[in-house]
Amino acid sequence: MVVDDSAIVRGLIIQMLEKSPDIVIAARAANGEAALAELGRVEVDVIVLDLEMPVMDGMTALPLLRAKQPGVKVVVASTLSQRNARISLEALQQGAADYVPKPETGTLVRAEAFERELVSKVLALGRRVPAPAIPAAEPRPRSTVRPGAIAIGGSTGAPPVLLELMAGLKGVTQPILITQHMPATFTALLAEQIERAGGRPCSEAKDGEPILPGRAYVAPGGWHMTVGRSGATPVIRLNQEPPEHFCRPAVDPMLRSAVEVYGNRLLAVILTGMGHDGAEGCELTAKAGGRFVVQDEASSAVWGMPGAAAKTGLAEAVLSATSIAPWIMEVCK
Repeated sequence: MVVDDSAIVRGLIIQMLEKSPDIVIAARAANGEAALAELGRVEVDVIVLDLEMPVMDGMTALPLLRAKQPGVKVVVASTLSQRNARISLEALQQGAADYVPKPETGTLVRAEAFERELVSKVLALGRRVPAPAIPAAEPRPRSTVRPGAIAIGGSTGAPPVLLELMAGLKGVTQPILITQHMPATFTALLAEQIERAGGRPCSEAKDGEPILPGRAYVAPGGWHMTVGRSGATPVIRLNQEPPEHFCRPAVDPMLRSAVEVYGNRLLAVILTGMGHDGAEGCELTAKAGGRFVVQDEASSAVWGMPGAAAKTGLAEAVLSATSIAPWIMEVCK
């Protein structure tokens, strides 16, 4: 179902989605109240939801839609402003599965990147396919040293999981590197939320700054965050090399570089997200003697990224969202 107060935008979004033979438009609505009425007559897998609408806006409608049809996945589509970024992050906290920044109406017709992102997210969230079998973990020596750094990657559905995880890691002194697939306007706001939830200093990473114990660093939108050295001190390195897995920031560049610096003292965590970003980096982490864990399918909005990492057969554990923090706390003692 597509919910947007602009008939033009609603029509363009529907045209984009209908190009995929695997997507069927079950309903359309001009505001949250009309969307609730539509849910009373049809069942849908995914709702593409605008935020700013008359009668009933998207934030008001979101919990009502999820209550009326439990299990429905909501993708927020809203223009990328500072205000909308804050509201959209709140929507993710309230249960929206993902966000797609919507171009201005005049450029929507030519917005190929928006179309690709929207279609791929709707397909990932709406697809009902059995999960592939996970190979048994390969027996290999595990690092017995305390981790020197924790690197976390996530995408679709990860922000609320990430905040819960950070709240559970308040006693951990290791620096924490975070790459979340998000636009630039969002990542600074996400860092603010992480600082509040985790009770530790957190900010968008800056090129050249030292990686210090007790701090958290968020990859800024539009930049890959990697790890380098300045003398003996690990430091943040930012670059705008080509996107990987259609993403910048991406998780794999962070993990590849962190392995070079921390070796068997790196602990990686892959949270819910579509695609397979992070799997290569996790494999390198394990083969260097480090450790990685992934979020399980049952607690993931999309078991793409964690599933791909798990399929390497090298994951030390596949854990529910609520079990990851206790596991890390034990490892970091």
